[in-house]
Amino acid sequence: MFFCEIYCVGSFKVKAKVRAVEGSKSIEVELLVDSGSTYTVLPQSVLNDLGVIPKSDVKLKIADGSTIVRKKGEVVLEIDGNSVTTQVVFGNEGVYLLGSVTMEEMALTPDLINKKLVPVEAYMMLV
Repeated sequence: MFFCEIYCVGSFKVKAKVRAVEGSKSIEVELLVDSGSTYTVLPQSVLNDLGVIPKSDVKLKIADGSTIVRKKGEVVLEIDGNSVTTQVVFGNEGVYLLGSVTMEEMALTPDLINKKLVPVEAYMMLV
């Protein structure tokens, strides 16, 4: 069985605008919605071109069970007019993922049937 026959059912992409927190240059990208990925991931070359500065290293477990270490920084990401400053991992070329942390920060969740992001209620336990 092929990987996508098992894992790509209901997968979809969204268009987003991304820029460095302190930058004015922005680009439009298509991100694969990946609720199994903790962080949003963009190619290192794209982040470098935007002037995104790595702030720390992050240890990540990947699909084959092995662990890798990547640089992590922050970007401003906008989807359908909803904008948030979020953590981003410096990834390999061709890797464009929208991770679960960013979706939670934007109060969005994937609707896998209709292949779109939908708003969800945000919660706060104390007033």
